[in-house]
Amino acid sequence: MTGRTGGLRLGYGSNGFSGHRFPDACAVIAGLGYDGVALTLDQPHLDPFADDAVAQTSRAAKSLADHGLAVVVETGSRFVLDPWRKHEPTLVSDGDRQPRIQLLTRAVRIAADLGAEAMSCWSGVLPEGVSSDEGWRRLTDGLGPVLDLAQELDVTVCFEPEPGMHVDTVDEALELRRRLGEPDHLRLTLDLGHLVCNEPRSPQASIAIAGDLIGNVQVDDMVRDVHEHLELGQGTLDLDAVLRALTATGFSGLASVELPRHAHAAPTVAARQITALRASLDRIADPGPEGTA
Repeated sequence: MTGRTGGLRLGYGSNGFSGHRFPDACAVIAGLGYDGVALTLDQPHLDPFADDAVAQTSRAAKSLADHGLAVVVETGSRFVLDPWRKHEPTLVSDGDRQPRIQLLTRAVRIAADLGAEAMSCWSGVLPEGVSSDEGWRRLTDGLGPVLDLAQELDVTVCFEPEPGMHVDTVDEALELRRRLGEPDHLRLTLDLGHLVCNEPRSPQASIAIAGDLIGNVQVDDMVRDVHEHLELGQGTLDLDAVLRALTATGFSGLASVELPRHAHAAPTVAARQITALRASLDRIADPGPEGTA
């Protein structure tokens, strides 16, 4: 990234390499020029509930180190807790929420062991008939032990607002921080596609509001070519403007491509993504004689 605007670095999600062994995925990701991996805790790469989870973590750490890759830990695996119900239970589910809390505390420990830059998580969908106040109570109660352990192990937790979930906007993620006493080690994960589809303001304005609390960024399935403006299902993303807004906050973490449905062509897709992202970063760094990207 030498010579480009700011310290933003590019990563790729391990869930987009589910057909690869993790050492092979790291070799390809590093070989394409990415700076890091967003590692989703799940089969086939690092199962947090496996009997040999500690050994898997050690092997993952070696693969990352061998290729000079930074890492963030993601917890969005679909069926790691319940083979029948996607993402269940969550922090706001009815019934026993302890499996989700256990997953997140294990994720914190794994993040510490890997030297990860962050561990990322989200709220879950509030069940029908459950009040918003009860949702906030469940969420803050569930995150309590996770944040306590993260503070003890010096791990940054990044909370992601997700469309359709109890916390689904930047404003609500910031409200969660306020309800939890604004701990320094609780920051935000932003998904660039969600900024277009789900925020009440422009993506650039949402980024500015989150500001220096942004600790992790996901680049969704929007970067299909090197065009500056990318069409999404519910709007248009000006990639240059969004990346410029991110660098203006001083963000120097990983912006990781998240394409789990493209694992069948992972090397080709990952190469296309980094070409588009680098082109955008180059335009930002060298805006031309008229001073515009």
